[in-house]
Amino acid sequence: MLLTEAYPTVEVTDVHNSESAVKQASAGKWDAIICDISMPPGDSGLEAVKQIKESSPKTPVIILSMYAPEQYALRAIKAGAMGYLTKSVAAQELVKAVNCVISGKKYLSQDVTYLLADAMEHGGDRSVSHLSDREFEVLKLLASGKCVADIAKQLMLSNNTINTFRIKIFEKMGFHNNLELVRYGIENKLV
Repeated sequence: MLLTEAYPTVEVTDVHNSESAVKQASAGKWDAIICDISMPPGDSGLEAVKQIKESSPKTPVIILSMYAPEQYALRAIKAGAMGYLTKSVAAQELVKAVNCVISGKKYLSQDVTYLLADAMEHGGDRSVSHLSDREFEVLKLLASGKCVADIAKQLMLSNNTINTFRIKIFEKMGFHNNLELVRYGIENKLV
């Protein structure tokens, strides 16, 4: 509704999953694409952004998500998004964000700007932004209480591979034990 009110002559199309988003993006010319992190199947919004940017590199993509910026904003920008908004501020900022990205600029809401500034100041200590996408996925599963074998089965990887990811996560995040990892997951709303 916000977009149709702001742009009455523009066609707004809705899709229900990441596959449809990628197909629509590559099938036509769009002024802007707005994606969610949580598009079926799973958390595939970032992968959709990467695919959209491959097939249509000049089309600006905005991530609109219920997740706090600490969890996904930097990942979204690295994936190729031109902006990141939380759904809590969408009513006030969505049209402004669309105007900004269609003019060729990035749009970062105030909370994302603070996050980026803080990450630069503190070198990203204990920030998930420096984990790979797969490491982040494993971190969330570990924090939710899943064991290595269950994660391996869910991600269709070997136990050794998951253990390697776990070791890298502990090194990068400075965790000393599983309790610290779980506490971090809870405090940062990863679970």
